[in-house]
Amino acid sequence: MARHLVRQEQVGALLAHLSRSGKVIAPHKKGVKSFTFQEMADPAAVVLEYSRTIVPLKKYFLPARETLLSFDLTKNQYTTAAVESPARIFVGVHSYDLQGLLRLDQAFVKGVPEANYLKRRENCLFVGVGYQPDKFHFSRSVGIPVYKTDGFDLFLHKVDGGYVVEELTQAGAGLMAGAGFPSADGHKASDEPSFANNLRVHHNRLPDLFAKAYESKVWGEVSKRCVGCGSCNLVCPTCYCFDVKDEVAVNAAGGERVRVWDACMSEPFAAVAGGENFREHLFSRQRHRLYRKFKYQAGGTDVPFCVGCGRCAEQCSAHIDVTEIVNELYREQSGEEIRKPGN
Repeated sequence: MARHLVRQEQVGALLAHLSRSGKVIAPHKKGVKSFTFQEMADPAAVVLEYSRTIVPLKKYFLPARETLLSFDLTKNQYTTAAVESPARIFVGVHSYDLQGLLRLDQAFVKGVPEANYLKRRENCLFVGVGYQPDKFHFSRSVGIPVYKTDGFDLFLHKVDGGYVVEELTQAGAGLMAGAGFPSADGHKASDEPSFANNLRVHHNRLPDLFAKAYESKVWGEVSKRCVGCGSCNLVCPTCYCFDVKDEVAVNAAGGERVRVWDACMSEPFAAVAGGENFREHLFSRQRHRLYRKFKYQAGGTDVPFCVGCGRCAEQCSAHIDVTEIVNELYREQSGEEIRKPGN
């Protein structure tokens, strides 16, 4: 596949060219130091060098709130909400975010396929870009290096003065057709950057680590700081739990059935009729969250359901970091001196 050289001053022209093939969704600056994926209106507003967006790509395929159907109680009828699948090109995507989306694919294809999600996944192409890991990133520890190109159609490699655009699929080659950028032959591919934040356990061994960690004292230490807000769930690329509610109009003539994101870290999540709650304590909810990432789902797919983006740690008001917890579990099982998480 071809490789094209795009100078820094030509990035806007590249984005404009891509927009001829569909809606371009790309990172934009939000506020002082945050970033968000949004539809491109002005190529100059797109930011390709950024740490991470506040919310991952899942918001485009599993919206935080969506209407599943509308119902008319006077006629005992309902109408299913239409789901569109326009041609979209997601540009400036980091490797961990696309891997998060691929893990959601696994979740929503198994059993009864989730039609709304899969419909939105149609007609989508992905253009990746490298990044410089910050103190929260640890994606390489879960098998996702910065330049992991699986699933991308194009990938932007940073070089002096611009980018090398690598074609990875026939669809990606189609996106670059007629763009007019010169060949990048002779330009060295980007080196894999180092990570300051790392797990001490190879990701293949994480299910075994968690198999022995259920009664660990680490969970109790972590829960002393946790406030159970659920922010970690909401910003996670691979959390997909939701609640379904019927919202009846004031006149009781009809209403809507809606699906909204839910969070296993919130106290009501595991509550059932009769006042019982299977995970009423914070330590059990923290434990469940990490077991979902590193044991329950990982055991069935051979890859962790955590992609190492660092969003949960960055957004946590209690400064709880997944790597901190996993590394403390490792210390406990290896007989090393245990440190209280956070120290």
